[in-house]
Amino acid sequence: MATLRVRLTLALVGLVLLLGILHVGSTWITTEAYIREVNQKLNLDLAEKIADETSLIRAGSVDSAALEHLFHSLMVINPSIELYLLDPEGRILAFSAPAGKVQLESVSLEPIQKFLEVAGELPILGDNPRNPDRGKVFSAAPIKPDGESVEGYLYIVLGGDLYDSAAERLAASYILRLSLWTGIAAVVVAVVAGLFIFGRLTRRLWALHRKVTRFESLQLGTRGPVAETGDEIGRLESTFDGLVDRVEAYLEETENLHRERRELVSSVSHDLRTPIAALSGYLETLQLKEESLSPEERREYVEIAHRHSERLAGLVDELFELTRLDAADVELSPEPFSISELVQDNVQRFQLQAEQQGVELLGHTPESLPPVLADIRLIERALVNLIENAIRFTPSGGRVEVGVAMESGLIEISVRDTGHGISSTELPRIFDRFYRGRSAKTDDRGSGLGLAIAHRIVELHGGRIAVESREGEGSRFSFSLAAVEAAAAG
Repeated sequence: MATLRVRLTLALVGLVLLLGILHVGSTWITTEAYIREVNQKLNLDLAEKIADETSLIRAGSVDSAALEHLFHSLMVINPSIELYLLDPEGRILAFSAPAGKVQLESVSLEPIQKFLEVAGELPILGDNPRNPDRGKVFSAAPIKPDGESVEGYLYIVLGGDLYDSAAERLAASYILRLSLWTGIAAVVVAVVAGLFIFGRLTRRLWALHRKVTRFESLQLGTRGPVAETGDEIGRLESTFDGLVDRVEAYLEETENLHRERRELVSSVSHDLRTPIAALSGYLETLQLKEESLSPEERREYVEIAHRHSERLAGLVDELFELTRLDAADVELSPEPFSISELVQDNVQRFQLQAEQQGVELLGHTPESLPPVLADIRLIERALVNLIENAIRFTPSGGRVEVGVAMESGLIEISVRDTGHGISSTELPRIFDRFYRGRSAKTDDRGSGLGLAIAHRIVELHGGRIAVESREGEGSRFSFSLAAVEAAAAG
């Protein structure tokens, strides 16, 4: 993953390379143009001086002897130039180049006229008889034997093919190598300088990213980690966005906790106040009217007070148990055991209570099921809470069925009743602490913590408790546990 420092360095290297290529190209082009311009300026009147001092055309005929002598002398002095004798229409009459090398029969007179009139800026390129595709700087002068009429032109190509080959050898041996090594050195310097400079510039940004990452690792909220992509800025942006989501989720969760805590305090106060008030009232009555009460009335008052004290003790025990289950350091003691035997034992345990309420309690426990791996004490508590809840809210003549079955590789425990059922508006809150539905509010035996405790126990085992219910038809609570073989394989 490229860091911002590396990406900036690569951008700098690319810029240096681009500038280097542009510099070499522009230098090459401008140097060549400069050499042409200087060469043409230095030899601006070369052709004119030669034409004035040498009679190349006499009586309308080319003076071959004078022309050959001129060609020989100039080629000895400056072998890079090429001389051409042209007629008034630009046709080549004679030349100093080797035989067979000249490809043109005539030369355009337009550049020559432009040169003679000095109508444009130098350099002015003319035809190259040896290479028609490549123009050349030149020097030219009209030939006027009588001083009036033009009988031809002396056309001197400055820097012929011999000059080109020498320039190419020079470029191959010096300029290109120098440019190449200069470019390589510039790139190396740019990389080193870029890594150093950009490293110092992005050091504080990288330090800020590490701080935000450490803060983000606190796992605030309930949302998963955010994937980091791109350079420091991209990762910082992703981390910050994830951090914002986590903080928002954390604030939302905190607000929910505050609301639940307020509801908890209110519910606890109400549920504790009721049995305490009743207990205090009956004890006070016994104390004030002890002499006037019959033994049967005193016994009845004591039984009622005892029942309220048991309810108070049970509520306090449930509060302590739920608090312990909610603790961050709660530890399970998993062990293999037969869930069928546990269900059968608890069905027998509640048979008497079910019969007293006129409820039929049945257990469906196959013996061929494998054992489960769980905390037997907590699982029994969850099962007891579900069975008690089902019996409590099933009217006389109803039925409660506790079943165990293998479903999709898991062992499912279910408690079904034929009670009043739960409305669709109450189902989402049925596992909330101290929540009691409409049918439960008329029953003073429940605390509203039984289902919350069962839900938390199943949650600690990595499962989820489910409920299905229809008003007037009853409810079905179920949860699943992993068999010993499946748990070992996982």
